[in-house]
Amino acid sequence: MKNLLFICSRNKWPSPTAEVIWRRRPGFNVRSAGTSPNARKTVGPADIQWADVIFVMERKHQQRLKADYARLLEHKPLHCLDIPDDFRYMDLELVA
Repeated sequence: MKNLLFICSRNKWPSPTAEVIWRRRPGFNVRSAGTSPNARKTVGPADIQWADVIFVMERKHQQRLKADYARLLEHKPLHCLDIPDDFRYMDLELVA
């Protein structure tokens, strides 16, 4: 099983949507979190350590993770999806 972590700002719309979609696929454990202190679930060191692959929605999330967890990210694949935080949860365009 591969552990996937999806990150957005407040863990309210894009990253929980990705979590739901990828959780349906066999072979993956999936979590989502946010970079904001006001996130529904704020990303922490345990999330970074758990993840095999990390996906961020925007460059600002990537920069925040690198600033806060540089050492933990040294050998982790970190991908920016370039998805703005403009979509609602399970928005059809976001899902596509």
